[in-house]
Amino acid sequence: MTSTIAEALRFRPGATVAGLDTSATPGFDGAKADAAPVQAARSERLAELQEMLYASSKGADDHRSVLLVLQGMDAAGKGGIVKHVVGAVNPMGVRYTAFGKPTPEELEHDFLWRIRRALPPPGHIGVFDRSHYEDVLIVRVRNLVPPEVWGARYDEINAFERELVDSGTTLVKVAMFISLEEQKEQLLERLDDPTKYWKYNPGDVDERLLWPQYQEAYQAVLDRTSTDYAPWHVVPADRRWYSRLAITELLIDALEGLDLSYPAADFDVATERRRLLDS
Repeated sequence: MTSTIAEALRFRPGATVAGLDTSATPGFDGAKADAAPVQAARSERLAELQEMLYASSKGADDHRSVLLVLQGMDAAGKGGIVKHVVGAVNPMGVRYTAFGKPTPEELEHDFLWRIRRALPPPGHIGVFDRSHYEDVLIVRVRNLVPPEVWGARYDEINAFERELVDSGTTLVKVAMFISLEEQKEQLLERLDDPTKYWKYNPGDVDERLLWPQYQEAYQAVLDRTSTDYAPWHVVPADRRWYSRLAITELLIDALEGLDLSYPAADFDVATERRRLLDS
């Protein structure tokens, strides 16, 4: 299943954001009820692989890590991915960062400065809830910097990601797309439930009015920064059970591609067994 979903979701030149069916389930033919047992089993596999990745950094000089980049409009389900997908693994081996509006300190530096500070150490899965791509998305749509500034960032991002891959980080870049109507329903749920008021941002309504501009910005991101070493995967996100299963599979695919194994003991096992029994 892993390769099926991963291939189905991989962005291909010529594909358009505007033409995406956000309720589709590429690579999975079942319904929500069918996905539940699959999700449980695959979460176990993900946890096993994550432990192997973490263990590998304790053995030989192994600097490998995985970085999951989650991009999507508000209410696309990024938080659910963190809770239900990444939450299935040992948190000791996870480094999570949610990028919001840059702080005054961050604005004093290059846009990649805060990103570099949050990169996962060896043996870890890093999770970016939003990322360096905000600097060619909302920055572009909201005209926060001149076009010649954000326009140069696509090449800078490609060079940065090339550097990451060369240093041992596997990137899993996920663009989550929700329909305008589904987003409205998700935001209304937050207003209907007092326990979710804290999740509601009045500014989300303002961003909805710029939906075409965001589609254009996302299209440029996919067209210009989906590379052979760091490809984008496009995940329809109207069906949350599907997006969670899909991103679980993308992580499994990335980890299995590392051909992981537990490090061998750097001590004599038989001797240590005798010492322990005699202690």
